[in-house]
Amino acid sequence: MRRPVIVSSVLTGRSAFRLSLLICLLVFPMGCAVEGAGGLGSKIEAGWQPWHILDTQTGHVISFADLVKDLEQQDIVYLGEEHHNPYHIEAALKVLNQLVAKGVEPTIGMEMFGWDGQPALDSYVSTTQPATQGFLEQVRWKQNWGGAFEDYAPLLTFARNRHLSVRAMNPPKPLIRRVVKLGLDQAKQEPDWATWELDREEIVDDPAYRERIFGQLQRCHGGSAEHYRTMYEASMVRDEGMARTLVLREQEFRRNQTGSRRMIVSYTGAGHIQYNLPVPKRVARRLSGAVKQATIYLLSFDASKTEDIRALMQEPIADYIWLTPMDKARPVKPCR
Repeated sequence: MRRPVIVSSVLTGRSAFRLSLLICLLVFPMGCAVEGAGGLGSKIEAGWQPWHILDTQTGHVISFADLVKDLEQQDIVYLGEEHHNPYHIEAALKVLNQLVAKGVEPTIGMEMFGWDGQPALDSYVSTTQPATQGFLEQVRWKQNWGGAFEDYAPLLTFARNRHLSVRAMNPPKPLIRRVVKLGLDQAKQEPDWATWELDREEIVDDPAYRERIFGQLQRCHGGSAEHYRTMYEASMVRDEGMARTLVLREQEFRRNQTGSRRMIVSYTGAGHIQYNLPVPKRVARRLSGAVKQATIYLLSFDASKTEDIRALMQEPIADYIWLTPMDKARPVKPCR
């Protein structure tokens, strides 16, 4: 079972492993075999293939059945995708299918929809009507996300067929654009800030999050120092807003515990789950640490990525890394 994502001064298994590794390197700088708790031996990557699931806590390839055994014990499962990758949608559907088969009733949280599209999303999921231009306008698809709606339609079809709820996770895009343009302090004075009840929310500037995200913005985007600052503030607002969406749903579950076993499956870009910092840590803070969560980082795989994957496992980017085939139609090179 994955431990809750909380901040603690206790030396965890992984922390102990890193400490033992440091001692080992200082005392025996040559020929020090690293196995221990992480199990990340020098040959661990041998034989990695698309659809392998890597447990970053042990360094081992695990079966899909073992993955699901862990996931069904969680309150929230995070799937982090490469955008518009059909293999990542396929992986999400595989997880959702198996959870439903186990008697779980998942709510699907999706980054691809903004709060301003929730009424249209609810209506669409509760009917059998095909997606029309009118629906896409009502759900503000182009404004909040863009690209081919068909790429993400399978998740909504799954929810329709099984009468599941779908939650729009993102704050409305116009609000986020105002943060990018004006900065957080000034955006808080805008009427929409109170309209969406963000005036009641604390936007936490976590130092570990800042170090990770601000560096990525500088590496991955052009612009001035001021632009990096407002982009970073917009990232905080988005991640805090998505965390709020998940927490509100989780609190609904806790108030009404009758019926089926219920949980949340969050589907976002992989950047929103990395190192537990963007969304999972904010969810844990809002729930005072009393939440069971697991993160799955979906990653297109070919043999040239072996060293990158080893790095992602050494400082675990997620609880699991799920290797998938490459999307040859839209090759993605994530910026980290």
